[in-house]
Amino acid sequence: MLAAPRQLPLPFAHRPDYAAAFLPAPSNAAARAWLARPPGEWPGRRLALYGAAGAGKSHLLHRWATRHGARVLHGSMLAGLPAEPGQALAIDDADALGEERALLHLLNAAAEARWPVLLAAAEPPSRWTVRLPDLASRLRAIAAIAIAPAEDDLLAALLSHLLAARRLAVPPPLQAYLLARLPRSPAALREAAARLDRLALAAGRGVSARLAALVVAEMAAKERGGGFDDEFSVAEEALAAASSRRASLCMEPLL
Repeated sequence: MLAAPRQLPLPFAHRPDYAAAFLPAPSNAAARAWLARPPGEWPGRRLALYGAAGAGKSHLLHRWATRHGARVLHGSMLAGLPAEPGQALAIDDADALGEERALLHLLNAAAEARWPVLLAAAEPPSRWTVRLPDLASRLRAIAAIAIAPAEDDLLAALLSHLLAARRLAVPPPLQAYLLARLPRSPAALREAAARLDRLALAAGRGVSARLAALVVAEMAAKERGGGFDDEFSVAEEALAAASSRRASLCMEPLL
């Protein structure tokens, strides 16, 4: 009997679902409170959210943009003299500036038209490295709200949410195993969920304790600077080799 062909992981990015419910916690309470205010109450109608990768800045920004009909832009895409916004603006990764003059132009145009502007970045605008004095002055005047490091309860809820979003059935004891051993940050949990998804697909089975241990080992090696390949990790290659050996054994009687 021929072995079932191994399912190859496809290099499709997992798109975040910004329409999904946001996970509230004390660490993001200040950001949620400011976003619940009418934008007219923000100083100068501008607000910036900042925090570590995966903290929920983009999620909150997109939900606010949907609620207020705002135009969503990415900082790295700003170039030239963008068209007049004509509506509220939400700029994600705003500190990844494409061109400083483009952001200055948008801030000036929005201020003149009294359109609110929401920014999301890793650091508060006052700490960004910019060359244009006028832009630096405007950035320093923007109210900046921090999203604090995630609490244990939030990390547990986030891991469960990330696994469910990828349709990965992982029992609570195995989730507890991962939480106890992975770096304690939302970004690390997102990466772990993505690695588990790829490994499970490569192995052609659900998430097991062995796959979870492989992901923990991968992440630990990355923390030490070992560096795994972005597309196919060492663990995936080992699983592929094991599957190939099993397929060869099944084929031997037919040769």
